[in-house]
Amino acid sequence: MNPRTLLTRPWIWGFAAAALVWAIIFAISGQGGGQTVSLAFSLAPYLVIVGLGQMLVITAGPGNIDVSVASVISLAGFVSVAVASATGSATVGILAGIGAGIAIALISTVAILGLSIPPIIATLAAGLVASSITLSIADGFTAVPDAGLRWLLNLRPAGVPLPAVAVVLLTVLVALVLRRTVYGRSLIAVGQNRRAAERAGIPVARVIAATYLASGALAGLAGALLAAYIAPSPDLGTRYLLDSVAVVVIGGTLISGGRAVPPGVWGAALFFILLDGLVNLVGWSTAAQNLLKGGLVLFVLFLAGGGDRVVRPAPRAGGDRQPEAQRS
Repeated sequence: MNPRTLLTRPWIWGFAAAALVWAIIFAISGQGGGQTVSLAFSLAPYLVIVGLGQMLVITAGPGNIDVSVASVISLAGFVSVAVASATGSATVGILAGIGAGIAIALISTVAILGLSIPPIIATLAAGLVASSITLSIADGFTAVPDAGLRWLLNLRPAGVPLPAVAVVLLTVLVALVLRRTVYGRSLIAVGQNRRAAERAGIPVARVIAATYLASGALAGLAGALLAAYIAPSPDLGTRYLLDSVAVVVIGGTLISGGRAVPPGVWGAALFFILLDGLVNLVGWSTAAQNLLKGGLVLFVLFLAGGGDRVVRPAPRAGGDRQPEAQRS
């Protein structure tokens, strides 16, 4: 493959890494290759949903990150199951979970845009609010996930998990929004240069607000579906904070903003799910797994920043100054 293609299509790396890990698992275990892929496609959609929201936030530019997603997932899981049990409608329950995510994201948005609080602090505070509410709801919680929704989430038409099909369509929708809508083009412009976007008349505050609200809604959706697929618990979303950032970065989205790669989130999510399977197969602890994931993220960030590191020439003898055009 042409190296230029790998640079212009960074999403390829995630799928290539996933294929490599799958081959290693198959070589070690000697069986279950198809089952491993099927399990990966069963678990990856929930990470992809959260990752797509995190991708939008990171695309908004330096400093933008949503660290409330883990708490939102846990809260949305309880809210969704409780509302679905009370109303008898799984659809209403899912909408309630999404609404819970949007409500927490609204707190972050007001803090970021109205109070000029840095996004990482604002979303951390909003996450603490969500965690407090979650613990209150979890105390004495007796509702059970909707059986019909759980059946749908385990449905496999033609052997492919139904959630995977739905989330692939969601990924395509997000890609179209980024490419074909005013919001999508505005978000890319804001991420590339916020000041230039403001001078061009782009409503930056509105774009940022919509982005954080979208992230909250997607995290809420993931929580609602996860609670039905597994069960609601206060730590339901714990692993999704690090993983959601990791799949975005490894998937090719620039951590500095201005470039979003929705397909890359899928490739990186499959890679991470398979990587979890591999390290469990060889007996690694959870702490070691998180250390490996963190190291991978740092490695990708190091590679991504390699092109920005410019070696500045030493000053010329005699104090001659470089021409203005040559200064970096």
